[in-house]
Amino acid sequence: MGSLQILADAHGQRLEQARQLFFDQGALPEGLVDPLIIRSWERCRRLGLTGTTMMPETDVLSAPSLKSEQERSHFLLSQGRPILEHIYDQIRESGSMVILANANGLLLETVGDPDFVDRADRVALSAGASWDETLRGTNAIGTALSEETPVAVLGGEHFLEYNGFLTCCASPIVGPDGRLIGVLDISGDYRSQQRHTLGLVRLSALIIEKRLFESTHAREILVCFHRRADYLGSPKEGMAAVSPDGQVLAINTAGLEILGIRQVDAVRRDFSIVFESTLSALVDRLRHNPLGSCEINVNGRPVHIQLRGQLPLLTLAGRVFDDTPATRPPVRRAEPSSHSGLTLDTLNTGDARLQAAIDRARRILGRDIPILIQGESGAGKEMFAKAFHNSGPRQGSPFVALNCASIPETLIESELFGYQGGAFTGARKEGAPGKIQQAHGGTLFLDEIGDMPLNLQARLLRVLQERCVTPLGSTRAIQVDISLVCATHRKLREEVARGTFREDLYYRLNGLSVTLPPLRDRTDIRAMVYKLASAEAASRGEAVKFSEGALLAIESYAWPGNIRQLFNVIRVAIALLDDNETIITETHLPEELFEVMPVAAGNAPAFDPWAAAPLEGASSLDEISRQAALRTLEAAGGNISAAARQLGISRNTLYRKLGRM
Repeated sequence: MGSLQILADAHGQRLEQARQLFFDQGALPEGLVDPLIIRSWERCRRLGLTGTTMMPETDVLSAPSLKSEQERSHFLLSQGRPILEHIYDQIRESGSMVILANANGLLLETVGDPDFVDRADRVALSAGASWDETLRGTNAIGTALSEETPVAVLGGEHFLEYNGFLTCCASPIVGPDGRLIGVLDISGDYRSQQRHTLGLVRLSALIIEKRLFESTHAREILVCFHRRADYLGSPKEGMAAVSPDGQVLAINTAGLEILGIRQVDAVRRDFSIVFESTLSALVDRLRHNPLGSCEINVNGRPVHIQLRGQLPLLTLAGRVFDDTPATRPPVRRAEPSSHSGLTLDTLNTGDARLQAAIDRARRILGRDIPILIQGESGAGKEMFAKAFHNSGPRQGSPFVALNCASIPETLIESELFGYQGGAFTGARKEGAPGKIQQAHGGTLFLDEIGDMPLNLQARLLRVLQERCVTPLGSTRAIQVDISLVCATHRKLREEVARGTFREDLYYRLNGLSVTLPPLRDRTDIRAMVYKLASAEAASRGEAVKFSEGALLAIESYAWPGNIRQLFNVIRVAIALLDDNETIITETHLPEELFEVMPVAAGNAPAFDPWAAAPLEGASSLDEISRQAALRTLEAAGGNISAAARQLGISRNTLYRKLGRM
């Protein structure tokens, strides 16, 4: 029996004892369940609810009424939907659903696995239903809103018995003004609960809060800060919106916690009162490194701080900055590519589809033809771009990369086009060249071009047409000579149809289109493994090998993270080798590689549960599947992982099969 199942069983026993004490004897089950759950149970009892209370008769909102509520929560939904979909992509086929609700516990939008969604509908866990604690008893959504803190409610911790099949984790969402505006939830079957779900929900709620704050205050100066420098840019950073005259307009929850102050002590106060430093002094310290950070002391403790946001052009008294210098500021040229040994030839390890892409790219080397690289995230698009650059006549010139998805929308413009000195508050006196200028004579690589904002797409198109770039705050166009390579995981034709990507820009970029196959479809995985391992093990001074079992596990895995994930697995495996070890075996590989292990042809297991004698009492496919799973588990000596590999399914799927009646 797996460790998660053992923990679940122990938790179930404690819950049974706790419910007997609370519901049958009227005693508090202290030490058996979380105090937060006990507080919620007590609130429910005071409301007159009992554990056996039937599901409330409150109807799910009609489609028009739900649409009205969604329109009222448009701001929350607009920033929360992408996160909702991203979470579901991570937990797909786990028997779960993701939910976004408003501050009243009304479910606004849900997405999940169809089988679980059908079960959830039976208890009205669907869009248009309210899961306020006063109606549904203890539940993650309603209780998170009541307690204003992240909550996990597992199985029998739900006050109402009919909700006991659920495991739910929810985190409140605080708006830019500090008020509670919604809640994010992941719900699933209690038998398939995941240990890290609450952490995922908490982090995702912080990301939504960050998006809401940045969107609301896109026209203000954003002061971003944290006690740790490496947390800048993360969902946990503090953010304050500040007016040009130094007044704090808003501050997020994380910022209040970092500074140890209340909302009322920060909002509408001067920057110097909140941060113990003037805004002008901060700008002065950062003017030579506007995208970097500096350290200040607040309440006697160091705080790392950064300036971001929409820094407006200065147009005081109708004056715009004159482009008076006779000469342009010196261009800070990018360093030559550190991947000088990476070429199109070295990329070829035997896969036919990749070979075809390499052959097509090689034919346009040295020609003024843009190339568009398509493929899943992690499929090696940037490696291909660098190899293309290093294989052509521009190999000795700069290779400059910009990820359009990793830089805030408000900063892409200055990063790409550069800016004139004094163009905005905190700008360098001498100005700064953008990526386009830095790539002059070499290659500009725009990764995730499909995420570029529409307003900047028009400017980029103009640059490509005129071969000139005009920095922010300047009126002088600067000629540039670049080879353009773009990459995206999106289907740009579909984005064009949706109106999120310009059709004219698409045809300008799509000179030559190559598609890189995902790792799961490649036929050269063994060659790639040894190539990556050889490069990583060079520091050991001794080559490493792989056992046949390890290679089979690597070849059988689906690799959702593609080459990036494979490289990380190899790095960790080599790091786990003892000094006297040179062979990587299954024990050096991560557990997830063995969750799905199809049996290779010609190596069928000795025990085949599907070919066994007729299954007794099997009146449905579910029961046949369950009995086959039981036989396999018995044959594997109770080892869940081994049984799952034998059946070619994940452990979670096996748990679900075993739990079906």
